[in-house]
Amino acid sequence: MNIENATVLITGANRGLGRHFAQQALERGAAKVYATARRPETVDLPGVEPLRLDITDPADVAAVAAVATDVDLLVNNAGISMAQGLVTGDLELIRAELDVHFWGTLAMTRAFAPILAANGGGAILNVMSALSFRVYPGSGSYAVAKAAEWALTNSVRLELAAQGTLVTGVHLAATDTDMMAGWDIPKNDPADVVRLALDGLVAGALEVLADSDTREVKQLLSSPPEELYAPFLEAPSA
Repeated sequence: MNIENATVLITGANRGLGRHFAQQALERGAAKVYATARRPETVDLPGVEPLRLDITDPADVAAVAAVATDVDLLVNNAGISMAQGLVTGDLELIRAELDVHFWGTLAMTRAFAPILAANGGGAILNVMSALSFRVYPGSGSYAVAKAAEWALTNSVRLELAAQGTLVTGVHLAATDTDMMAGWDIPKNDPADVVRLALDGLVAGALEVLADSDTREVKQLLSSPPEELYAPFLEAPSA
């Protein structure tokens, strides 16, 4: 995927990783960057074209696809984190996670796949998480949604290969964005994550693991669950 002179559309581009994607796409010579957000007035990056988009609203998705017919690269970045357990958590918040990360990403992919095909193939970049691969206590709703998005990414990659569309997934651990503001832990620089993701895309990578924590978790996928989740399965002491 060549970003220079490309037309890029980024979801959730008003802050965090999305704003960095928009900025770095411009720096890499993109001809046009559509920066979408639920509230486009919050997009403050010079040089982009703001568009209103709630990816969970079919009318919004259709309206944006009708306008942005010149897109070569779709970055599915929009996300939320509700931190709900699956057994006792709020079902509406759990559904909201899936609505954004799975159904919203799928809606954007279905809307823009024919546009990418008409423009020569292009690429889709899906932003996911180390939690696509492993669950931690309290992360159930987010982990389920990101695991679903990982399976979606792998599936549409196969479905869109015939039309020449590259589908790349980027996975990352804790990163210094608003979503992680309340966590006092080491965090990635979002600019570094975006740079690695775009470098991978340009190189034709199918998957980018943006940090050592994510690479370690991915390597543990073959471990038995007794080993992988041992620290969390111990019964509380009396």
